[in-house]
Amino acid sequence: MSKQRIEKDSMGEMQVPADSYYGAQTQRAVLNFPISGLRFPRPFIRAMGLIKKAAAQTNLELGWLEKGLAAAITQAADEVIEGKLDEQFVVDIFQTGSGTSTNMNTNEVIANRAIEIRGGEIGNREVHPNDHVNMGQSSNDVIPTAIHVAALEEIDQKLIPALKQLHASLDAKAKEFDPIVKIGRTHLQDAVPIRLGQEFSAYAAMIEHGIRRMESVRFALSELAIGGTAVGTGLNCPPEFAPRVVEKLSEWTGISFREAKNKFEALASRDAAVEASGMLKTVAVSLMKIANDLRWLGSGPRCGIGELFLPATQPGSSIMPAKVNPVIPEAVTMIAAQVIGNDVTISLGGQSGNFELNVMKPIIAHNLLQSIHLMSNGCNVLKEKCVDGLKANRERCEEMVERSLAMVTSLAPKIGYDTAAGIAKEAYETGRTVREVATEQKVLPEKELEQVLDPWAMTEGG
Repeated sequence: MSKQRIEKDSMGEMQVPADSYYGAQTQRAVLNFPISGLRFPRPFIRAMGLIKKAAAQTNLELGWLEKGLAAAITQAADEVIEGKLDEQFVVDIFQTGSGTSTNMNTNEVIANRAIEIRGGEIGNREVHPNDHVNMGQSSNDVIPTAIHVAALEEIDQKLIPALKQLHASLDAKAKEFDPIVKIGRTHLQDAVPIRLGQEFSAYAAMIEHGIRRMESVRFALSELAIGGTAVGTGLNCPPEFAPRVVEKLSEWTGISFREAKNKFEALASRDAAVEASGMLKTVAVSLMKIANDLRWLGSGPRCGIGELFLPATQPGSSIMPAKVNPVIPEAVTMIAAQVIGNDVTISLGGQSGNFELNVMKPIIAHNLLQSIHLMSNGCNVLKEKCVDGLKANRERCEEMVERSLAMVTSLAPKIGYDTAAGIAKEAYETGRTVREVATEQKVLPEKELEQVLDPWAMTEGG
């Protein structure tokens, strides 16, 4: 067995691993919640370190914290921010709904590391997790603040850039494929012609709208609960504390955060996270549609639609030689499904704001950050390993346009709906094209018929 040391908290003595920086409250949570093995991700731990550093420096400025203590806490918090102490964050996601266990995990790690920095013996409480590291704070305002800081940093630094790169790639393909006329499809049935570039312009527009949607959540997520303490009243927190902490967080992240206008709402509600998740879900739905279209358009290579050649990335079968599957779009559809499922959980979590406090914050934080992470990486992979390498099968596109019965649509204004329908029916029954039947029946002069059945003209409208 590993060596142990004894630490104390308000409930008494507790054995903890001798080499750990966390203490008694963290160890109690470890024992109480052996549930999933899921831990808070790096962006959340970084946000907690930023908050504790900002709090320590603010408390120093306000005369609440002695200079030596503040310096040691700041140095320890910097190590949390940089990821040097990630292995010390050991509490399961499925824990107390306020996230108090994780706040105390952070407080204890920073306190004990600060003691070590000062040359003291870990666990001696000369830097106190509550009295010093948590000064002017409560788990009830720290955890929602960390959710907002972490989510907005990830959205700004990873997701939006990934969406912009994917948009640029899709837009480039829309221009590249614009000269290619293909058959449109509605209800999975042949429809009138469309240019392949026009089809891709829709995908590019969906991602462009997705960028706008994700940018719109900045306003809600930039509002921070810090300073509300236990129930929103700000008990044990001086009025100058919150604005100074917010100012520091804004400076260090490059994001314009602001103090929550109503701290009671900021603690009792997680509506900003629900809003952000809703936008993520919408973008996931867009990605699901795009990814599904790509794999359908690339289906084949000989017995499917086959209008696109998708990049071959890996063998597709353990039994069928030379089979190559659309693995990148498939991965993206699974990402989208996970994000949609995460949104359901976040929505249920947002409803759990009983009176003055939401009590499903850990699972909201986990799912929201997971969704952002998955979407960021999914967009990058889709762009780099699929969209950038797409090629059009021009011959296949042109072949299917001419075979489509929907070509008869442009004849209807000239010869009437019923006559046009009769031509389509005969073409279907005889296996001929609409052009061949219409020419045989001489429904229009040859030159006019050629103009009316010009596939490119059909993509121009009018």
